[in-house]
Amino acid sequence: MAVAEEADEMMIPQASKALSSGHGWIRELPVLGAGIGFREPFRGQLFLNQSKVDFLEITADHFFDTTTAKELELELLAEHFVLIPHGLNLSLGSAEGLDQGYVGKFSRLVNRLQPPWWSEHIAFTRAGGLEIGHLTPMPFTRAAIRSLCRNIAEVRDRIGPRLILENITFNVTMPDAEMNEAQFLSEVIGRTGCGLLLDVTNLHANSVNHRYDPIEFLDAIPMEKVVQLHFVGGHEVGGRMIDSHSEPTPPEVWQLLEEVVKRAPVKGVILERDDNLPPFGELAGEVGRAREILWRCSGNTPTM
Repeated sequence: MAVAEEADEMMIPQASKALSSGHGWIRELPVLGAGIGFREPFRGQLFLNQSKVDFLEITADHFFDTTTAKELELELLAEHFVLIPHGLNLSLGSAEGLDQGYVGKFSRLVNRLQPPWWSEHIAFTRAGGLEIGHLTPMPFTRAAIRSLCRNIAEVRDRIGPRLILENITFNVTMPDAEMNEAQFLSEVIGRTGCGLLLDVTNLHANSVNHRYDPIEFLDAIPMEKVVQLHFVGGHEVGGRMIDSHSEPTPPEVWQLLEEVVKRAPVKGVILERDDNLPPFGELAGEVGRAREILWRCSGNTPTM
């Protein structure tokens, strides 16, 4: 091990070192089924169709606000659904370290909900003390892996150990890459002991935009570490796929989702629709189709 890597290992909290020694916790997770990312515009219809949604993913950042309205909304959702907090701005890839105030808010939310797992992106949203405003891809380098692993160890100690990491889309490969995306992701998952939130829509978009075979990508990553999936439709601009979360799920993504479920011990599948929201019945139909694929291809049955 290089001297720099040895120094990084010494900075990882002892509890997280123990957690990263294996992925046995993933096998113990409950099977949740198929659900949807909660969005306020369909809150009323969600409760009218509660039996069609197995669980919810909530955007953690939206519930850091402790106003009465947000407190009541969170309480109402938690009474009726299993909730999985999903972060947007933890900025795990920031070389400068973490925003401690943000970490504290996230920790309080996870402690309150006691979810089966929680999730964030393999990305950074802050650099040089400035907020970038969007998910920015990591350079595929060993130095980036060391920074990412150091931050992941800290948040697993402070927020909770059952962290799963999501792949994002990227328009260009950052310069001086030392490996490809699949190798980078595999190294991070292996070193940290985290699970994987595989966004199959992002995988499809990247495979089209960067001209690689998504099945070869699946062959190269640790599929046994996949805990949850995201899926949705985007749109095409000038021959490039945009993950706009604004359209029905296309055939290519459905096919890829089914291939993943055949290979991985998936515990939950989430429809992540953000824009151009259709009547809720259409969303429930996509959730139902994902549920059918999950049960048919995996042989799993819900345990919560």
